[in-house]
Amino acid sequence: MTSGYSIKAASELTGISEDTIRYYEKIGLLPRAQRKENSHRVYSEGDVELMKLISCLKKTGMPLDEMRPYLNLSRESNLSEYPELYDKIQTHKRNILDQIASLQQIVDFIDTKVSEGSFREKQRNEDCILTGDVKRMPVRKK
Repeated sequence: MTSGYSIKAASELTGISEDTIRYYEKIGLLPRAQRKENSHRVYSEGDVELMKLISCLKKTGMPLDEMRPYLNLSRESNLSEYPELYDKIQTHKRNILDQIASLQQIVDFIDTKVSEGSFREKQRNEDCILTGDVKRMPVRKK
């Protein structure tokens, strides 16, 4: 294989560092790269798309080991044929939506404080309750 993407080009296209790409290869998250005659790595379009998928899932907080089953599916695979994986990704999606809702509460809280012109007393800080993990914003002790 002589055409394709160098590790530098793959890194630039995906936002994944060259060292991380090598690490993902080492742990088997990515297939071993093809090599040019000079032994430089060369990545196919499919490899780059797989790197983009890994990057996307990682941004959602999915651990690398939990990604493996999804990465092992072929492009022709239908996720609905794998009920356990389908349920897991749906649960992961619901968790992300819960996180988004919690972050929106924080944004709304900050917007209220900014519009009030103060971060003190007009509205109690403990009114910003995070959903999902039932954490509260820290209350400043007087």
